[in-house]
Order: sequence, then C-alpha cells, then structure tokens
Amino acid sequence: MAKYAFIAAIEYVLPEQQLTNQDLAAEFAGWGVDKIFQKTGIATRHIAAKDECASDLAVAAAQRLFEQAAIAPSQIDYIIYCTQSPDYVLPATSCVIQNRLGIPVHCGAIDVNQGCSGFVYSLGLAKALVESGQATNVLVLTAETYSKYINPRDKSVRTLFGDAATATLVSVCESDKPFLHSFYYGSDGSGAPNLIVPAGGSRLPLGLKSYVESEDDSGNFRSDADLYMNGAEVFAFTLKSVPSLVSEVLSRSGLQLEDVDYFVPHQANKFMLDAITKRIGIPDSKTVRAYESCGNTVSCTIPIALVTARQEGHFAAGNKLLLAGFGVGYSWAGCIVEWR
Repeated sequence: MAKYAFIAAIEYVLPEQQLTNQDLAAEFAGWGVDKIFQKTGIATRHIAAKDECASDLAVAAAQRLFEQAAIAPSQIDYIIYCTQSPDYVLPATSCVIQNRLGIPVHCGAIDVNQGCSGFVYSLGLAKALVESGQATNVLVLTAETYSKYINPRDKSVRTLFGDAATATLVSVCESDKPFLHSFYYGSDGSGAPNLIVPAGGSRLPLGLKSYVESEDDSGNFRSDADLYMNGAEVFAFTLKSVPSLVSEVLSRSGLQLEDVDYFVPHQANKFMLDAITKRIGIPDSKTVRAYESCGNTVSCTIPIALVTARQEGHFAAGNKLLLAGFGVGYSWAGCIVEWR
C-alpha cells in the first residue's frame, strides 16, 4: 500500500467578544435585525479584542487540537500558517507560532498570504509535503482578524466578517487510495481592486492621508487603510468561477455531482451560497452551512464548517466531500476529501 495524507483532526476557536445584529441595528439607521439576517444569514460575529492578534487565536486553536487529538507539539514537523492578518511585515508569523507552541526547531514553518480559498490551498500544500515524504504531521493553521481592517461606519463589510482561527492536522497513513485529491486552483489578479486594503504595503505605504475617510454612494465610510469590497463585482466573479471550479474538480476525480455526499463551500453569506447552489444544482440537504453564529471568517470558514457538520453527525467514514474556496485575489481552489 502507498502512503497518503489525510485529515486526522480539526479544531477551531472564536474570540469572546461578539457583534450581534442587535448591535448593528442600533448603529445603522434603517438596518433592522431582520433585514440584516435576511440579507446575510448571519446573527452573530466574534470580534478579536484590541490587543488580540490572529496568531493568538491560532495558538489557542492549535493547543485545543493538541488536547483533543492526543498529539504532542513534538510530533509536528511542519507548520503552514494561512493568514492575511500577520503579526509583522517580517518575520513570518509561522516562525513566531512555532516558538510559542514549543514545536521543535527542526520543524518547517511557512506563511501563506491567502484569503477565502486559503484553506484548500494550504491543504494541497500539506498533502504534497506528506506524500513526498518531507513531513509526517503537518499543522495547518488559519486565522483572520479582518475586523481590524474594517471601518466601523462601513456596514457593507461590517455585517459580514468575523474573526476566528482553526487548526487542522494532516498526517500520513497507508492506504490503497488517496483521501485528499482532485485539487484544482485558479487566480485572476484583475479582480484584486474589488476586495482590498489599499494602504499598508510597499505599493501604498501608510501615511497621514491613508486615514482620511470618504463616504460612498451607499453612505458607507472608509479610508485607504480600511477594507474595501465591491460586492457586486465579487458576486459576479463568484457566480462565474465556482460552477466551473466544481465542474473541474468533478472531472479530475471521475465523480458525478450526485456522487458527492456533501458540498462544503467557503461560507461567504447566505445570499451568496443560495445563488451558487441554485446555479450548480446542489440540494440544500447536501450543502454544509456554518455562518449564522460566526459570520464570514475568510480562510477559516471551510474548516469551521467541517467541524460543525461533524459535530452535528453529518459525516460518515467514506463520505466524499467537495470543498470549494473562492474570493479575495481573485483566487479559487477546490478538492475532494474522502472522510476518514
């Protein structure tokens, strides 16, 4: 038998502070609790504290995984940390996390600056490391604190995004078939301006002008240091890219849509997922949803959805899951996970 990578364990953590629809309705005139929920499907978002970084959440998620999966930090030989909320410009936050978790110094550590498709991208990297013999136990961490990039007066994104972190253990086993396969990736940088924090990098360094706010036609306020999303363009991109992504993953796997037990997409919001599943023809009974109590947590949404479905008893050994991440970049990625 050959050696294949598989998902051995997944855990996640959410910050304690919450932002409810009641809180938002009190701040934005004309946006009632019911209206926010009907548009987004989200009731609550968890928001990192002022002094709480994404890496703090990632460390907590990893520690929970060590406790629940009965694996020690000494057994980890590679860390993949997926985030767009790094601690520093340099060094890589994954190196800082290695030290904080007490993982041996012979462990590899790398940051992946990827957003909504980041978990699938990281899963593909972990599979390659394991199945090429470079690693035995890969710790895949996702963590985001988009709330720190959001202008409090920008309801277009404040109603959607929450903070979170997840930890996934990808390990090696002997088998006559793969458990992670049929990966497909895509990217289109022409869409970069439609979901972006303009200032803060080398292209547009932060300065006094970076924090000057302006109001858009919908009454939202933001500066160049804040997150901007062109919702209409992102929606159009999603409806174009995700059906073809699903089709390509199915083609590579030799499966038909009806062979898939569960569709696990990036949990953007209810409106987006309703449109995607309707266009592809995926029944709601096969679609995993996990955004109501935490919102869009970017790279964390798919692993949170996996844990939620597992806790609700939806997965059985041998189930075929189709994962699909899509968003900021533009970037998209999908694969088949055979549940073990």
